[in-house]
Amino acid sequence: MTPLSGNIDNRGRTRHTPSRLALLLGGPIAVALASWVYLGIMIEDMSTIPGMSSVMMHPQTFDLLRFAGLFLMWAVMMAAMMLPTAVPTLMAYARMRSTETRGGVKWLSVSCFAGGYIVAWSAFSLAAAGTQLALTSAAVLSPMMMKIMPGPVAGGVLICVGIYQFTPLKQSCLRQCRTPIAFLLTQWREGDFGALIMGWRHGLFCVGCCWALMALLFVAGVMNTVWIIAITLYVLVEKVVPNSRAISKLVGAGLIVLGIWTLAI
Repeated sequence: MTPLSGNIDNRGRTRHTPSRLALLLGGPIAVALASWVYLGIMIEDMSTIPGMSSVMMHPQTFDLLRFAGLFLMWAVMMAAMMLPTAVPTLMAYARMRSTETRGGVKWLSVSCFAGGYIVAWSAFSLAAAGTQLALTSAAVLSPMMMKIMPGPVAGGVLICVGIYQFTPLKQSCLRQCRTPIAFLLTQWREGDFGALIMGWRHGLFCVGCCWALMALLFVAGVMNTVWIIAITLYVLVEKVVPNSRAISKLVGAGLIVLGIWTLAI
């Protein structure tokens, strides 16, 4: 029996002990921890972000270095925030793959699934980096604070995010994130490349569910540690807590009220 083969039951299926699951999830967990560490370094010293000094000194100028730096910042932040929320789906995938062969699922398949998930959020990071550059160039977003200045734009963002919480697209994507077994049964692909594709598709559903919540960082501060942690925990709650649809709508209503209040002051 290999270290990753786990215990075999009388039907030839692998029983996933806590230690085996820890090994299978070792790659994604390592990436998530490394992302949090690097994110902390960037928050502590933004000069470690390539091109950031140029953004602060010449916010109206565009060049590839500052775009690449902002993309790196967003990609690391998304990996840190979203990979932990994907753990329930990764565990469900590992359990389902273990029924294919007596030897059970290998860590590479789980890592491929996580890799596809990260690629989806990296695509979102490209859009987020471009949006941040555009807002900075238009003098809507402060290059020093990395947040939208108080006023109608900030209020409008809050209202739009709140409204999105009620949309069918949000609720449909949230269902896919909340029920990993249903997702896996309908999107199943064989092999490591199939795992990559499944991770990509699951990541797209998660982007559809959570992209608007990430827009709150433009209002609170892109590198605001408190808000980064708060949004991460809230996304996890939406994915794992029963009847989170009601929580989602309650938060949406609160954001709409906050947005209206922001517009009024």
